[in-house]
Amino acid sequence: MAVEFAATDLAGALPVHLVGKDGLDRAGLSGQALAWAKANGFTGEAGKTLVLPGEGGKIGGALFGLGDGSKGALALGGLARSLPEGDWRLEGRLEKPELAALAISLGGYVFTRYGKKPGRALRLALPKGIEAKRLERLAESVFLTRDLVNTPANDMGPDALEQAVRGLAEKHGAAVAVTAGDDLLAANFPMIHAVGRAAAQAPRLIDLRWGREDAPRVTLVGKGVCFDTGGLDIKPASGMLLMKKDMGGAANVLGLASMIMAGGLKVRLRVLIPAVENAISANAFRPGDVLQSRKGLTVEIGNTDAEGRLVLGDALALADEEKPELLIDMATLTGAARVALGPDLPPFYTDDEALAADIAAASVNVEDPLWRMPLWRPYDAKLSSKVADLNNVTTDGFAGSITAALFLKRFVENTAAWAHFDIYAWNPTERPHGPAGGEAQAIRALEQVIANRFA
Repeated sequence: MAVEFAATDLAGALPVHLVGKDGLDRAGLSGQALAWAKANGFTGEAGKTLVLPGEGGKIGGALFGLGDGSKGALALGGLARSLPEGDWRLEGRLEKPELAALAISLGGYVFTRYGKKPGRALRLALPKGIEAKRLERLAESVFLTRDLVNTPANDMGPDALEQAVRGLAEKHGAAVAVTAGDDLLAANFPMIHAVGRAAAQAPRLIDLRWGREDAPRVTLVGKGVCFDTGGLDIKPASGMLLMKKDMGGAANVLGLASMIMAGGLKVRLRVLIPAVENAISANAFRPGDVLQSRKGLTVEIGNTDAEGRLVLGDALALADEEKPELLIDMATLTGAARVALGPDLPPFYTDDEALAADIAAASVNVEDPLWRMPLWRPYDAKLSSKVADLNNVTTDGFAGSITAALFLKRFVENTAAWAHFDIYAWNPTERPHGPAGGEAQAIRALEQVIANRFA
C-alpha cells in the first residue's frame, strides 16, 4: 500500500487541517498559517489542498478543503495524491473518521503491473478507536478488484482468472473446484460451454468454498467474461476497447470474498465464477441457436452479445439448488444500466424488501453508491420466444437492465434473499478515492450487510 496506517500518537506527524467552505477563521490556525492561506486564495473549496510552510524551509502542515461537506468522506481520498511524502494526522471534525482514513488509502492506489511507479508513500495516524487491520483488509480487497479489472485480457483470460481464485483461496484456506471444457457438458452447464467454446482457453466454472459447513450459507456469483468481442454479433472497435473489464463482476465478488474471509465472518461462503471468453471461431454459438440450460429452460439466442446472462444463468441455477440464505450476483451486464444511472451509480434488483432496505442503508453509510431498480414483471413478456422458453434479449430495446435482471430471475426459484447488481466496474475519470480505471462497486456496502446479517 502507498498509504500505511499508524497509531494515533505517531510522533512527528504533521497536521492536515480540515476546513469547510469559508471556514478558515474558525480552523484554529496560527496567524502565520492563516495569512499564508489567505495569500494563496485558499477558501476551503472541496478537494483543494494547500501545503503550509514551517520553520527553516520545512513543511509545517497542510490544509484540505471540505467545501459544504456534500462530497462526503471519500473526498479525502485526494490527499493521497496531493500531500508530500511523510507522516500525517487529520485535524478537525470528521463525521466518518474510519471512512475518511480508508478513502485516503484507496486514493493512493496505483496499478503497477506494467511498470508504472507507485504513488507517494504516506503514513497516516489513525483517529482514536479506528482499527488499522480492518482498514487494511478493506483496502487490499478493493485493490485486488481493481488489479484484476485493470489487467488486459492477454494476461487475464480464463486460465489467469482461475489462478487468481486459487491464489486467494490458498491465502485464506478455502477449497477450489473447477469444471472446464467439455466436462461442462457432462456436468450440465451447457450455456457456459456454449458461450466459451470458441475461445483458445477453455471455458470453466470456478467454485470456491470457505468457512464452517454449519454456518449460514452466502453465495456470490460473478460474471467472468474475460473478453467480449460480442461473438458473431460482433461489437464495433470502439465497443471492444474496455472489454477487458467484462469480468468486473467476477473481480468484484472476489474482492467481496476477500473481505469476508480476511474478516473471519461467520458464514459458509461459496463463490461461483463462470470464466469464459466470448470469442469468434467456426464453433462459436450463433444468433438463432437454441441452448439448453442447467435449469431445464431452453433459451433462443437473439444476440450473441448478450452472453453474460447466459453464463450467469447456469451458475445461478447451481447456486439456487443449495438454497443459500443469501445469494448475490454481480455483472457488468448492460449498457442500459449506464444510460439510466451513469457509471457511478450501479442499479440493484431484489424482491426481498428487508434485503433491499439493508443494502440501501449500507450504501449510504459507507458511501458506496447504489440505487434499487424494479423487477417489473410486465416486462417479463418481452423475453418470450416462438421456439423456446425464452429469448436472451428483447426486440424493442427498452428497459434493457430490467429485462436482463428478469432473465436472471428465471434461474433463481428456491432462494428468497437474492439480489442482482448491474455494475460498471470502471472509473471513466479520476475520482478522489481512485484513479481512472478498474473499480470496486457495491462490495463495501455488501460487506457491511453480510457482517450485520450474520454477526
